[in-house]
Amino acid sequence: MPRAATGTIAAALLRAQAPPMAPRVARALPGLDAAMRLAPSSPRLPLLPRLRSGASRASSSSARSFCSGVARASPGAGFSAAEEDQRLQSELIFLGTGTSEGIPRVSCLTDPAKACPVCTKAAQPGNPNRRRNTCVLLRHATPSGTANILVDAGKYVLLMSLTSCFISSMTRVTGLCSVCSPLPDFFLFLAKLAAKCLPILFRLRTIDAVIITHSHADAIGGLDCLRDWTNNVQPSIPIYVAERDYEVMKMTHYYLIDTSVVIPGAAVSALQFNIIKEEPFKVHNLEVIPLPVWHGQGYRSLGFRFGDVCYISDVSDIPEETYKLLENCELLIMDALRPDRSSSTHFGLPRALEEVRKIKPKKTLFTGMMHLMDHEKVNNDLARLMETEGLDIQLSYDGLKIPVRL
Repeated sequence: MPRAATGTIAAALLRAQAPPMAPRVARALPGLDAAMRLAPSSPRLPLLPRLRSGASRASSSSARSFCSGVARASPGAGFSAAEEDQRLQSELIFLGTGTSEGIPRVSCLTDPAKACPVCTKAAQPGNPNRRRNTCVLLRHATPSGTANILVDAGKYVLLMSLTSCFISSMTRVTGLCSVCSPLPDFFLFLAKLAAKCLPILFRLRTIDAVIITHSHADAIGGLDCLRDWTNNVQPSIPIYVAERDYEVMKMTHYYLIDTSVVIPGAAVSALQFNIIKEEPFKVHNLEVIPLPVWHGQGYRSLGFRFGDVCYISDVSDIPEETYKLLENCELLIMDALRPDRSSSTHFGLPRALEEVRKIKPKKTLFTGMMHLMDHEKVNNDLARLMETEGLDIQLSYDGLKIPVRL
C-alpha cells in the first residue's frame, strides 16, 4: 500500500481514538501502529458520580451467570487507590441510536423529487444523524476484569460492532461515501480492514452477555450474526430474555434454540438462553433491574437499570409502578422518536420531555430518533432548557462513549 494511503488511514484512526493495533494489522500497515500510539486522549462527557439508588436490591439472581471470555486482572496489584478507581470506571457506548430501518432512509436518498435534509446529512460520513438500530454496549469494569454486555442485538449488530466510528472516521478523511456512491476498491479495503480490526474498535473481542429489551427485529434481528464470536472466539454467548420474547424467538430463530434442526456441518450462533422475570437479576456480578414499560397497546417491553443509569429504548407509556424504580436516576437514556408528537409505539419529543420533568434525572440522553430529528437543530433547542429549566438533555449519537461507575 502507498505510504500516503497508510498516512490517511493513520490520521483516520487517530480521529477514531482507536487503541493499540493488533500485531497482524500493524505488520500489514507499516508505521501505522507507531502513529496511533501518538493519539491524544479524546474528550468525553464528564464521569457520572455514583449516587445511592432508591430502587430495591435483590440478594439472589434467577438468571444464570456466564464467565467465559472475561478478561482477568489481579485486583489492586501495583495500583494506587486513585489508579484502581480509574480502572474500575465502566463505560457505556452507544452502538446505535436510530429506528428499525436506520438513518439515512433508502426511500429518501433514492427519491429524485424529495430532499430530506436529515437523510442527506446522514449520508455524509461521520455525521451524527447517521443512526443504526438502538443498541448500547456496557463495558462493566470490576477488580477481576471487564465484561462486554450488549443491550439488544438488532439487524445492524455486526456492522455496529465492526464499523461504528471507525469507518465513519476514515471516510471523513478520505472523502469516500458508502451511501451516496458505489464503494470504490479503496473503501472496500477499508471495510475489510475494519472487519479484521475488531479488537481496535471497542475491544469487542468477546461478548459476555446480551440482554434483550423486546422481540422486535431491531432488537433480536442480529442474533444470527453472533455466530462469528461463538464459532471462532468463545464457545457460546448467554442471552437474557423475558419468557414472552423467548416464545417469539422460538418462531423467528427456531434453529438457534433447537439446534437439532441445523444441517450437519452448518454453523449457527451458540447461545445460552436465560429466562428473566420483571425482578432484579445479575450478569457478571452487575445487578440489572428490569424497567417494565409499554411499547404500544398491550405490548410489554423492558428497560433496564444499571446502578444509577436507566435505559429505556422503546416506550409508549410507563406504568406507575415503574416510576419507583426510576428514583434517584443519575443518567436517563430514553426513547424520543420524532420532534412533534408520539406514535402508537414510541414517545415523541414532547412526551419524552414530560417524562424527564417527572423522573428528574441529573442528565438525559434521547435515543431511537427517526429522520425528522436533526441532531444539531434539536440539540440546540434542548440546550435552551438548561437555561430556562435547568434540564441537562441532549440527543445521543452512534459512537458516543460515556464513562460511568456502577
